[in-house]
Amino acid sequence: MSRYELFIGRRYLRSRRGSRFVSFISIISMVGVAIGVTVLIVVLSVMNGFERELRERILRLTAHATISALGAGLSDWQAMAERARAHPGVLAAAPYIENQALLYSIARRRTSGAAVSGVVPEEERNVAQVADEMKSGSFDALVPGRYGIVLGNELAKELDVSVGDRIVVVTALRTTTPAGIVPRSRAFTVVGTFSAGTYEYDRNFAYMHMADAARLYRMGDTVTGLRLKLEDMFAAPQLVRSLAVALGGGYYIDDWTRKHANFFRSIQLTKSLLFLILLLVVAVAAFNIVSTLVMVVKDKRSDIAILRTLGTTPRSVQAIFMTQGVAIGAIGTAAGIVVGVLLSFNLEALVHGLEAVLRTQFLDAKVYFMSDLPAAVEWRDVVQIGGIAFGLCCLSTLYPSWRAARTQPAQALRHD
Repeated sequence: MSRYELFIGRRYLRSRRGSRFVSFISIISMVGVAIGVTVLIVVLSVMNGFERELRERILRLTAHATISALGAGLSDWQAMAERARAHPGVLAAAPYIENQALLYSIARRRTSGAAVSGVVPEEERNVAQVADEMKSGSFDALVPGRYGIVLGNELAKELDVSVGDRIVVVTALRTTTPAGIVPRSRAFTVVGTFSAGTYEYDRNFAYMHMADAARLYRMGDTVTGLRLKLEDMFAAPQLVRSLAVALGGGYYIDDWTRKHANFFRSIQLTKSLLFLILLLVVAVAAFNIVSTLVMVVKDKRSDIAILRTLGTTPRSVQAIFMTQGVAIGAIGTAAGIVVGVLLSFNLEALVHGLEAVLRTQFLDAKVYFMSDLPAAVEWRDVVQIGGIAFGLCCLSTLYPSWRAARTQPAQALRHD
């Protein structure tokens, strides 16, 4: 484009006495594009933040990967743990015993099911962060032989117990007594509660010492498996598979991407659907530029005729009106990106302020797994949104500028 094409295109964007309505429509088009881009950036940032926060909270309590026996349990788990720690990419390995149980509050007479894990506290610290999420008591109070238990905060509320209270852990194993066959059970003392901020874990998980769990579940010297902490958690599927092969095979392997696949797949699916739906808002705003430029072309027919009479080529006329449409798209997209990024970075504070004003809570942890609304701006998404929005705006300028280039000077000046 030459300088005079850019100059005339910019002049048409400005409001003059006879074309203020057209300039107003141009401003509306810019605002529409900006709002669409802003909403798209904020929504995708919230989805990214929700996925990141959920992943971090889940991995605080679970290992990156686990390797367990196909049968009753692992017998020579000490040697396996040493070989696992020496495997490239593995930072730590800790044994565990895991099973389901029914918890019964002796004083309150309340029951609840839970997933009970038997761990060694000093080794569990290397693969998970349960000890850092304690709300009351201490994770180190899990001492073998004392039959202590650590409950999730929501699980403790359900049982209406606190530190020092006693509960009965009832297993699916059966014991033969003179009175008949009864479920195997043992009384435990609550020595602590943890709160990871994820309702699923706070409501359904309990921890005891591995030695106590071995006695309760009659595991003997065997364990359920090994928890692993890896250097690269995103390489967990490949790394745990190679470790199982190196150990000789015949093991059941699992990792965080499989165990919680439904969560992350649903987030990705929701993110993709929201992107497509909200992209329609940007598309509507972008194609509103078509009507704006059509009105501009109709309003400037005499100007076009004069330019053509002075020797301006149809391509130059087309460039003039494309300049106007591209300017509308560029300003609207840039404004939307700036506002969207600023809102995303301050969204959590804005939501908390709005909750305080309205005296309500928008997110229930029982439904959304968290009570905050995190937002994480991924610049790849910002660039993608800005590029698509600007591309749609540029695309919408083709037809009006083509019509302007086809204007015949004689017909345009006939009634002027």
